Amino acid sequence: MSGFDSYKTPLDSRYSSAEMKTLFGARSRHSVWRKLWYWLAQSEKEIGLEGISDEALAQMAEHLTLTDEDFVVAAVEEKKRRHDVMAHVHAFGQVAPAAAPIIHLGATSCFVTDNAELILMRDAMDLLLPKLAKVIHNFSQFALQTKDIPTLAYTHYQPAQLISVGRRAAQWAQDLMMDLKNIETQRHDLLFRGAMGTTGTQASFLEIFHGDGAKIDKLNEILCQKAGFPKTYDISVQTYSRKVDLDIANAICGLGSTAMHITTDIRHLANLKELEEPFEKDQIGSSAMAYKRNPMRSERICSLSRKLRSLPINFADTYSDQWFERTLDDSAIRRIDIPEMMLLADAILIGLDNVSSGLVVYPQRIHAHNMEELPFMATENIIMKLVAKGGSRQEAHEEIRVLSHQASDVVKNKGGKNDLIERIMATEYFRPVWDEIDSLLDPKLFVGRSVEMVEKYCGKGGPIEEKLAPYHEYIAKTGVAQLNV
Repeated sequence: MSGFDSYKTPLDSRYSSAEMKTLFGARSRHSVWRKLWYWLAQSEKEIGLEGISDEALAQMAEHLTLTDEDFVVAAVEEKKRRHDVMAHVHAFGQVAPAAAPIIHLGATSCFVTDNAELILMRDAMDLLLPKLAKVIHNFSQFALQTKDIPTLAYTHYQPAQLISVGRRAAQWAQDLMMDLKNIETQRHDLLFRGAMGTTGTQASFLEIFHGDGAKIDKLNEILCQKAGFPKTYDISVQTYSRKVDLDIANAICGLGSTAMHITTDIRHLANLKELEEPFEKDQIGSSAMAYKRNPMRSERICSLSRKLRSLPINFADTYSDQWFERTLDDSAIRRIDIPEMMLLADAILIGLDNVSSGLVVYPQRIHAHNMEELPFMATENIIMKLVAKGGSRQEAHEEIRVLSHQASDVVKNKGGKNDLIERIMATEYFRPVWDEIDSLLDPKLFVGRSVEMVEKYCGKGGPIEEKLAPYHEYIAKTGVAQLNV
């Protein structure tokens, strides 16, 4: 059968990185299983368990990475036994015959399946965190570069006041900083299941260690050292608590909400022709309309993000639906959702890095939009100037109200431009401030502390620089992420 004859997830063929796909590939996963069996045997021997020979350990060490032939052996055995873990125990024993009698000694299936999931999720977060840090760096640099370009701010998607392009980007960066913190927390707090037995009581290990609980504690201490975890969870059942998966999902999938928010803003700004994502020389925006420069990368990110942010409910359901010490209805869905969660987050960060590394700003277009709305925004300052010259605030407000409605009618019903300033300059009531009107229409007067806020947050010595310090080397050496297609 050709590779084109059966379904493959687009996360593999189109979106995710080679390193993330390799991490969650079958060879990686089942090789982790073998490492876990090897570590278990090593640790049991180190503590003094008899019957584990040096030859057995040597044979196991020589075959920690599965070959294609190993997978064939395991597949044949699983078809017969209907049990994937025991199929791989058999396949490992075939290439390490001296170890066959002691592979999986004292363990239950979740010793390999659950501990492997914890290792894979840990390593996946280690791949995601520096990529996220680079995206934050990109947006912070963009914010600094555009910190003093005034642009319309919107509430209810209606022009409100002015902000700066960089000030808006700093908000994007701050939201991503929250995701970084959340994922770092999950990575830092992640523990190991270790050797807990069938229902978490360690009864099987009490049997092989003749009731010596101290040896079981030592066993888990050694296993944690080998696997790279600080300690085990204090309480586990047959599995580690599925609450762990839910907590990780909430952190990882929160990135999907942030990414969708940011790229939705970018798509709206592209519609206004104020900002665009990178557009390559030979890129086609539409198969029908050759002139179009659609924000297709941002749309892709939005689409992937919609899928990612929908996943936490699955993890919540899996956790809440577990009966007592474990039911197997957690298995199939986690085989799908854990890898897909990490591959989706990876794909989203690739897209965000690509987009944020080459955003294009059109200041003149932005200025034109500013000047369409600025006359309305400037009226409060005009009123204040009149009052300072002895005028009545209430009278000035009424004059402005009438003229503003007239100007609005021209814009909305006649398709004309905003002529409020011309009306003010033609109204005798405003003569005392005529010579100051032009100076009141500089957009930079209306951005508040935008520039200062960007410099303080994104600049030298700011929170972003401090938070990204551990990722400095990765950011410095890593180029722009390229999309597969």
